[in-house]
Amino acid sequence: MLTTIFTKEAPAAIGPYSQAIKLDKLLFTSGQIPVNPNTGEVVDGEVTEQAHQVMKNVQAVLEEGNASFNTVIKTTCFITNMADFADFNSVYEQYFTENKPARSCVAVKELPKGVLCEVEVIALAEDN
Repeated sequence: MLTTIFTKEAPAAIGPYSQAIKLDKLLFTSGQIPVNPNTGEVVDGEVTEQAHQVMKNVQAVLEEGNASFNTVIKTTCFITNMADFADFNSVYEQYFTENKPARSCVAVKELPKGVLCEVEVIALAEDN
């Protein structure tokens, strides 16, 4: 059974999609961008500041879906400049301290709202 996941602790969807969908014990998140959920504004700063907000948003969606960074199976990361890869990684590794999920990281021409990075994850959720 599909369950739609929503939390006010992460930005609301800006289109016809959900923050996440849970299928049995699997949680599939939509890409999270560095939007502050309280203001609806993109976080100012370089990729490191934006990556921290992205990961906070990912964490909020994971928690709402009864998952955590420790139960993430796969991440897909998007950055607009591969020169930012090391800086992005320096933030990413602060959140994946125990579990090192499979990951793809690709440079893209642009992202919604002109942000510098976006992350989506697939995680194993605990029972409700």
